[in-house]
Amino acid sequence: MTGDESSYEGYTLYFHSDLIRNYQLGKNIDLYGFFAYGVNEALFLSEKEKKIVAGLFESIAAELDNNTDAFSQDVLVSQIELLLNHSNRFYNRQFLTRKASNHDLISQMNTYLADRFADQSSGIPTVAEVAEHLHVSSRYLTDMLKSLTGQSAQQQIHDRLIEKAKVILSTTRLTIAEIAYQIGFEHPQSFNKLFKRYTNLSPNDFRKSFN
Repeated sequence: MTGDESSYEGYTLYFHSDLIRNYQLGKNIDLYGFFAYGVNEALFLSEKEKKIVAGLFESIAAELDNNTDAFSQDVLVSQIELLLNHSNRFYNRQFLTRKASNHDLISQMNTYLADRFADQSSGIPTVAEVAEHLHVSSRYLTDMLKSLTGQSAQQQIHDRLIEKAKVILSTTRLTIAEIAYQIGFEHPQSFNKLFKRYTNLSPNDFRKSFN
């Protein structure tokens, strides 16, 4: 593992996965979604945030310069986890400070989903498909949406899918199976399960509430 300041006043941190394998961080590393972000989704730090990050790298470098003892690994893992948690905090700040542009992205997503659900032959859109259309990574889209709406990209897709199903259930006499196929499900039972999870009602019970 290294933490060195380069000529462009940046830092690079490398560490072997074995360093954190037996720690909680090793189990939770996938929660730090920014590892899957694209280059165009980089974090832009304020001057205050830069000082915090620089201080953390300096602490890591100082620990690496110490003689190794029984606490060295614990200290290093704690410092890395603190760095990652600050990065999560700073990304969340960036989502909020870029709210206007991110809401434009959400608007584009909603328009795309409306068009997709209007096309009965195209199936259910995936998160990867929506992200590709918006020119962002899937993980960035999900993290941004969670920060601003409290829902993941998958939940957003399901919400709109359920709303589409509610309209069809309440305005047509199509069977539940026909509706499931129409909105993109291969198996009606999958539609029933998802609809009940989001509404606490089966599609049939929802339809009966309008009669």
